[in-house]
Amino acid sequence: MHILRRVIVIVAVTALVLIAAFTGVYLWQQPILLTGTGYAAHNACAVTEVAGRDDPATDLPPNPLVPYLQVDVDDDADRTTGSILGAIAHQTAWYTDGFGCTLADQRPELGEATSIDAQGNPFTDAAAPAAPTPEADAALEQAMGRAFGDELAASDQEALGTRAVVVVKDGELVAERYADGFDAETPQLGWSMSKSVAELMTGMLVEQGVVSLDDDHLRPEWTDERADITVEDLLRMQSGLEWDETYDLGTPITRMLYLEPDMGAYVASLPLEHEPGTVQEYSSGSTTLLCSVLTERTGLGADLPRQTILGALGLSTAVFEPDGAGTPVCSSYLWAAPRDWAALGQFALQDGEWNGEQLLPEGWMDDTLTNVDHEATDDPGYAMGFRTNVLPDGSLRWPELPDDTYYMSGHDGQKVVMVPSEELVVVRMGFTPAADDEPSERQLVADAIAALG
Repeated sequence: MHILRRVIVIVAVTALVLIAAFTGVYLWQQPILLTGTGYAAHNACAVTEVAGRDDPATDLPPNPLVPYLQVDVDDDADRTTGSILGAIAHQTAWYTDGFGCTLADQRPELGEATSIDAQGNPFTDAAAPAAPTPEADAALEQAMGRAFGDELAASDQEALGTRAVVVVKDGELVAERYADGFDAETPQLGWSMSKSVAELMTGMLVEQGVVSLDDDHLRPEWTDERADITVEDLLRMQSGLEWDETYDLGTPITRMLYLEPDMGAYVASLPLEHEPGTVQEYSSGSTTLLCSVLTERTGLGADLPRQTILGALGLSTAVFEPDGAGTPVCSSYLWAAPRDWAALGQFALQDGEWNGEQLLPEGWMDDTLTNVDHEATDDPGYAMGFRTNVLPDGSLRWPELPDDTYYMSGHDGQKVVMVPSEELVVVRMGFTPAADDEPSERQLVADAIAALG
């Protein structure tokens, strides 16, 4: 009897120790686990609901949590939940028509999305479902084939992961190609190309007198040196706010995207590590913080992009997803079909003129593409929302391309490249988490110039 009691006590104590240990480890690792399940939930929701595809798992790059992630979809509630084995670290993404997917504990109140009419978009006719893909000449076909890795082994072609190429010359769509499962109507995520669009949207609001580049005192709680941060500082990534853009579990960028319901407030809470305007540090937080300021100034909330740049350009496939506070996640979450990404490039190429109306201030793109001096930078050639070919030291980023080349760039190989001297816009969309996509993109632009010259 005494032995039985002793065994029971030992088992009970062991169980309590294991429970305590598990609880401690879970609490310690919870932010990391929630980052993984938040990414899975948002990805599955957006790929399915926004892009209209049925295999979101193919967009998850390898990470240690993938084998343990479980995603449950409730179509009736427009709700997608990610968890670890269905048991812990639950995160929920809510789908709202026109606004895409938002991570939040409860369904966010985003209002009604403004309808966007594609009329006025120069590629409207081309974007109609019945319109054929333009017939490209042999040189352009060969250029697109190289961009898709036609000459590569199957494994290398899959690693390159090109999903779309669109070429626009003199404002006309001249060539395009799509991977299996994608077409001219499929919205694709631009990731950090969203920052370039946010910069253009800011220019529209400057033209309207809503905001100016030198506006400071952007947050009421900034009563210290952060009050000196300006709109231009946020656009140029020179705010001085502490940041780490490393895409890893537990870093500020992944915390902002997958753990914080009010992303702008989170970024605004960070301390200064540099005097504003002195050091350039690439920061997705800066752009999303900027859009929280713009939504407050305009009172438009999640509908801000639709009532400004998306609507004005007729980007009917575009969806700018907001956070739980209704702030568009301007650093990362713009989805659009490749032809609409091309329209954005054409808008920049035309210095903000659209259908005879000047939507950006005169000289905005000149200022946008002007690099300024910094004491230090982790991204030479990042101007305001766009990267330039001419670096601050006068050397060329891509020597094989014209000096005036500039571009939007996003995670996993998203590019919209503009070459003003050639009146050329080239879009490359893809899923390239491991391979180096830039040589292929540079070659694509060089080949397009040669083919169309």
